[in-house]
Formats: sequence, C-alpha cells, structure tokens
Amino acid sequence: MTAVKRLSFKEMCSRFDVTPRTLRYYEYIELIEPEKEGRSRFYTAREIARMKLILRGRRFGFSLEEIRQWLQMRESEGAPTQMKAWIDHADRQLALLREQHDELTRTINDLQKLRDDTANGDDD
Repeated sequence: MTAVKRLSFKEMCSRFDVTPRTLRYYEYIELIEPEKEGRSRFYTAREIARMKLILRGRRFGFSLEEIRQWLQMRESEGAPTQMKAWIDHADRQLALLREQHDELTRTINDLQKLRDDTANGDDD
C-alpha cells in the first residue's frame, strides 16, 4: 500500500489555488491543522480532504463558521449527524440560490428590454 504523500505549505497553496494568506487564515481559525516540523508545515490526507470540503462549501456560499461546525461535527458526532446537518444547510442554501437566480433573471430581462427599447428609439 502506498503511503499518502504529505504536501508542503507551498504545494498546498498551489494544489488548491489559494494564497498563503488564505491558507494561514484557515489554520488560524482551526479549519485545518498541519503537522509542524520546525518552521515547516505539512498537510496530510486528512487536511487535504478538509481543504476540499472547505473550498466546495465556500463555492456553494456557505460561511466559514458553518463549514467549521460541519468539520467539528464529523469528529465529535460522526458522519451520519454531519450528513443530516449538511442536507439541512444545503436545502436552505438551494432555496436562497434559486431566489437569487430568479432575481438575476428578472434583472437581465429588464436590462435587455431597456437596451432593446433604447436601440429601437422607443421612449418610455
């Protein structure tokens, strides 16, 4: 069985396309906990998996506090509890995103109409 390679600080930033400041911040707020050897930091498979979840959660619009709670929940209460909380939050976020999508669609339609009316010389 092949051992999972640890990533250095620089490799972690590169792999996830995050700035050093972002990675240090995630450490500061205890979302990830690298192994430390002297001044060097190394990220194991656990931290790599957590980073994937963090970035996915951010992409979907979840707060860092919500993400932190999910990560803690998995360790303290187990995966089933974490998954239930995830589904509840995902349902709420989906409703919010659909609402934002509908508003954006209305705004696009209004702008397109105004643009077309202006191009056709219509005065409203």
